[in-house]
Amino acid sequence: MTEEQFKERTRKLALRVIALVESLGRTGTAGVIGRQVVRSGTSIGANYRAACRAKSRADIAAKLAIVEEEADETVYWLELLVESGIVSGKRLQPLIDETNEILAMTVASIKTLKRGLLTESKRLVNLKSKI
Repeated sequence: MTEEQFKERTRKLALRVIALVESLGRTGTAGVIGRQVVRSGTSIGANYRAACRAKSRADIAAKLAIVEEEADETVYWLELLVESGIVSGKRLQPLIDETNEILAMTVASIKTLKRGLLTESKRLVNLKSKI
C-alpha cells in the first residue's frame, strides 16, 4: 500500500468515526464515549500525515507509535460502545475490523523501521571500529 493510499484509508476511517459519533447523540454515556472515539479515531490519520513529514527514520517510528496508540484506543472505545449495548456489534464490527487492520499495518511498519534503525546503528559501530 502506498503512502497516499494509507493516508486515504485513515481519512476514510476518520469520516466513518465522525458519522458514527454524529448518530450517537451528545448526552449521557454515549456522548462521553463519542467524544473519546472521535478524538482518537480522527487522530490516527492526522498523526500518520505527521509521520509522512518526519525528518528521520527514528522520527517516523516515533510518530507511527502515536498512530499505533490512537488506533488501539479507538478499538477500545468502539468495543465499549458494543459491550455497553449502546451500538450493536453487527453495526460496529466493520469499523472495528478496519481499525484493527490499520493498527496491524502500523505495527508492521514500526517493526520494519526499527530493524532498519538497528542495522544502521550496527553499521555505524562497525565504521567506528575501523578508525
